[in-house]
Amino acid sequence: MRIVAISAGAGSPSSTRNLADRILAEVSGQLPEAQTGVLDVRELGHDLLTATTSGLRSERLGSAIQQVAEAAAIVAVTPVFNGSYSGLFKLFFDVLDEGTLAEVPVLLAATGGTARHSLAIDQAMVPLFFYLRARPLPWPVYAATDDWADPQALDARVRQAAEALAAQLSGGPPSSGRNRVSPADDFQLENSFEEMFAQLAGGKP
Repeated sequence: MRIVAISAGAGSPSSTRNLADRILAEVSGQLPEAQTGVLDVRELGHDLLTATTSGLRSERLGSAIQQVAEAAAIVAVTPVFNGSYSGLFKLFFDVLDEGTLAEVPVLLAATGGTARHSLAIDQAMVPLFFYLRARPLPWPVYAATDDWADPQALDARVRQAAEALAAQLSGGPPSSGRNRVSPADDFQLENSFEEMFAQLAGGKP
């Protein structure tokens, strides 16, 4: 079993690659029998442009595509630019053969400046992978700049996502849930609607 992370970080080093490495390390802990590897899309930039404009794939790009085609699961990690995945990230998936990711589990992850940018996962990444007929897992990982200063919560989210991927590949349920992270709901109501209506009417619930 091979799991491939696709990292579209623009710099070196990059927080995007750091997040990809953290996720793969946790996945390896959950699935010690799995082989893992990272494709750094930044290193394929010239090859991707050539393939896009001429249709010609370099040997290096062909090898990268083959790794993805043979993977049991994918970890897709992108920086968020202008509310969406990066152009480099999209270029890589644009050159894949149709059906390459059909029914393949994909753990989605992204990095960005603020927590608000996490919406890019649901608004941009999920539709992309549904279009590619992949199976995005319901536990994505987002890392904002502040997460790196105190990564305890980020590590918990990474662990949760890795457990979900391991369960998907092993065919079993997610582990006990002891590490489940429930995001805070700023809009949760303290009282029921009936209680609030009763208070407005001057009555008692």
